Amino acid sequence: MNKIHLFDLASQQARWLSARHIAVASNIANANTPGYKAVDLPPFETVINESNVMLNTTSPLHIGADPLPAEPLSVKGEGQPWEVSHSGNSVTIEQELLKSGEVMSAYSLNRGITKAFGQMLIMSVKG
Repeated sequence: MNKIHLFDLASQQARWLSARHIAVASNIANANTPGYKAVDLPPFETVINESNVMLNTTSPLHIGADPLPAEPLSVKGEGQPWEVSHSGNSVTIEQELLKSGEVMSAYSLNRGITKAFGQMLIMSVKG
């Protein structure tokens, strides 16, 4: 039986989500600290793309990876704080709460995919 890397990928994403959750919580905790600059992590897609994870083809009939990568979308003001207070603090509670919601949605999706894949794996072993 070949290695299954889905669980490894899911655990990597869970670690990344945990680190992002800590960054968001730190930003919220320091919302009133003068001079504090909001921090965030690079997107998980960037982390995975830089880790040299390659698709594994076991048959020449498999469809290969797209030779033309999709252009990333850029959102105006992405990564920039919405406002900077007179004290130099760049934390916006609304922006941090949106990030927190993204983290929780990603946790739920990660858990759902991992659970479904685990159930499929158990059913295939049981027969």
